[in-house]
Amino acid sequence: MERFDQKVLSILDDDYQNWITDLKKRYRQSQIKAAIHVNSELIRFYWSLGRDIIRMKAVSRWGSGFYNSLSKDLKEHFKDGKGFSPTNLKYMRQFYELFPENENRQQAVDQIFAIPWGHLVVITASSHGNQNKALFYINKTIENGWSRSMLGIYLDTNLYERQGKAINNFETTMPKEESDLAVDITKDPYSFNFLSLDKDYSEKELKDALIDNIQRFLLELGTGFAYMGKEYRLVVGNTEQFIDMLFYNTKVHAYVVIEVKTTPFKPEYTGQLGTYVAAVNHLLKSETDAKTIGILVCREKDELLTRYAIESSSQPIGVSSFELSKLIPENFKGTLPSIEELEKELSFKTKES
Repeated sequence: MERFDQKVLSILDDDYQNWITDLKKRYRQSQIKAAIHVNSELIRFYWSLGRDIIRMKAVSRWGSGFYNSLSKDLKEHFKDGKGFSPTNLKYMRQFYELFPENENRQQAVDQIFAIPWGHLVVITASSHGNQNKALFYINKTIENGWSRSMLGIYLDTNLYERQGKAINNFETTMPKEESDLAVDITKDPYSFNFLSLDKDYSEKELKDALIDNIQRFLLELGTGFAYMGKEYRLVVGNTEQFIDMLFYNTKVHAYVVIEVKTTPFKPEYTGQLGTYVAAVNHLLKSETDAKTIGILVCREKDELLTRYAIESSSQPIGVSSFELSKLIPENFKGTLPSIEELEKELSFKTKES
């Protein structure tokens, strides 16, 4: 809980006092409108207060103690008002700096008032003046109904920098509208930081770990993904083919085949993935579904080689890399007791007692 020096004196400057009077009037007006649109009107008030701080050059005019003085005065006048701490007042200024008045961006300005102030504070602090980045997270919050904690997860994993960044051939293999949607559901790199694996993990161990953590994996893939199965069996001619993971995306209205490789990208991977995509189109896709999409996730990739490889494919394919942060040292597992050893120890202690 923040404490303020009760001995802080109000600024006696006439312009400052007139401004406080005007703020009182505008705040009361916003409270009346808030009965209908609580969040939107209050945030508009915060935005306008930030605008005033900038236009009046308040800090240079009234000194470093300005925010404490303004906080104290607003709290005294608005007993039922919240959010007037010095820190929050600074965020109001930063919020306006991030979204200054601009008639050509009226739609964007309207959108910024559509999510809670707590969300906007987090986005403002994380965007570092990048308006496009801030708008991205605002729009995603509106679109997906993210809670503040969910928003924090996507900010921590740098979703803005990764969204739609997979190398792909969607533009040449899909209609324009479907292509745009397909790009939007890809990332590069995919963050598998929620996994804990041995340093020398195998491909099977990685895939098993992803399925064991399917909820976190779905969260990383993004909205609209429904899990259809692991090692999904397809009978193609006289052979059985097994897809690593099959999903359906409700935004694109298409099946999504995901192949995971622990090795660097190889051109032959696109041929294998393209075959799976074609098979799903013939065996599973309905007339109302969009074309099936293939996503190859490799440990790493050579960008030019990858572009050449997917250019040769007639199927919609995207190629990304993945990143891991929690690698257990090779000899660490050997130091941990086995389940049998733990049970034996517990059994022994039970007999002793």
